Amino acid sequence: MKQGFSNEQYLSMQSEHIRERISRFDNKLYLEFGGKLFDDYHASRVLPGFEPDSKLRMLLQLKEQAEIVIVISASDIEKNKIRGDLGITYDLDVLRLIDLFREMDLYVGSVVITQYAGQASADNFKERLESYGIKVYRHYLIEGYPTNVMHIVSDNGFGRNDYIETERPLVVITAPGPGSGKMATCLSQLYHEHKRGIHAGYAKFETFPIWNLPLKHLVNLAYEAATADLNDVNMIDPFHLEAYGVTTVNYNRDVEIFPVLNAIFERIYGESPYKSPTDMGVNMVGNCIFDDAACEEASRQEIIRRYYTAAVDEVSGLGKAETVYKLELLLKQAKVKVDDRPAAKKVHEMMEQYDFPVAAMELPNGKIVTGKTTDLLGCCSALLLNALKELTGIADEIHLISPDAIRPIQTLKTEYLGSKNPRLHTDEVLIALSSSAETDAYAKKALSALSLLKDAQIHSSVILSNVDVKLLKKLGVGLTCEPKYEQQKLYH
Repeated sequence: MKQGFSNEQYLSMQSEHIRERISRFDNKLYLEFGGKLFDDYHASRVLPGFEPDSKLRMLLQLKEQAEIVIVISASDIEKNKIRGDLGITYDLDVLRLIDLFREMDLYVGSVVITQYAGQASADNFKERLESYGIKVYRHYLIEGYPTNVMHIVSDNGFGRNDYIETERPLVVITAPGPGSGKMATCLSQLYHEHKRGIHAGYAKFETFPIWNLPLKHLVNLAYEAATADLNDVNMIDPFHLEAYGVTTVNYNRDVEIFPVLNAIFERIYGESPYKSPTDMGVNMVGNCIFDDAACEEASRQEIIRRYYTAAVDEVSGLGKAETVYKLELLLKQAKVKVDDRPAAKKVHEMMEQYDFPVAAMELPNGKIVTGKTTDLLGCCSALLLNALKELTGIADEIHLISPDAIRPIQTLKTEYLGSKNPRLHTDEVLIALSSSAETDAYAKKALSALSLLKDAQIHSSVILSNVDVKLLKKLGVGLTCEPKYEQQKLYH
């Protein structure tokens, strides 16, 4: 993919901008971190050149000044809320995050359990964290939050919350996912710091929408596509326009909550340090785009990818039709068609020719490779082998895995393990290929090219199994599927 974003410029500019914001206050800034602190694959897809761990690397430049506070909602602990991308509960993700931050030599100061109302599961989690030597604080449900400002900013509102003891000038407030209470945690701390005579500050770090790009810029439309299930809408920041006469972009929830935030700031400080939601942000991403066309093309592909993901989720019962409708509208706004995804276009052509599952892959060099379902292999398994042949210059007629080696695996699957599908999945194919590589030079050569599949794009004519989806994700391959199953049945 053609690069369009300078990661090195971003790391330098972003860290410097945060240092400047810290200096505006009494050397104490609470920075609400929206989105993912690392593994930000959406940003890396729409801003080619942005590394998934860029925000984490940026924080490492500030590690002597920064400490991290992880926020988790007691209600999310109680209902065992799961991170969809990782498949683990929010409380387990807190433990994962602590380990990851510590591995990167970032200081984790404490964990805050928000929206606490005596939940037993939250108490148990608190005890577990404290047994590991981690400081834990509790913040309570506040009646009338966020609109009853007089009550919120009082001893019976924020005053009931535990005061989080922090040691460093920059306090990064992060969480396993949305709705955890990051903003409320920051505001509560401003109240407590003010009572202690410290004029602490608040700022917000949100990568998207990018405030200094046009409202309908494709990168910002791709953000709407990414949050279509949340009904987030990009909009002009009216407060910034009124205050400065400058057009900037924000999203609806921040614009809607700003009058309340302003009132809370005024009640704590006597005056608000900000005139608009845009003022609160510290995001420098928009200043580091050097090839706008490359980022727009990447965003087109992301909108298509999000559309197919939502369509598959609807069919599989994980999503809603309204999300698909919104993404169809975004496709029209962006003037994008699904056939603008080369792998999808090839599959649509193949579907007119074959009545069984097929798949196509766009390799990183732009070459299109195809795969069809056979008696031995699923379409994606066949595609994987064909792609490895293409990358290594192995002739198409050469078998990387002998059919005689595949048949015993099929017998194991069907006769001993109870599988109704005798065809090999992608993980089974790679295991068989690894075995063949011990004695076959072609198989060994093909196996050595696996890393070259990173950033390849696949489209399938049917919804793939979870096994195939997980394997392709590990290989760094982008996947979309037509929103239909190979077989019409209720349980898949």
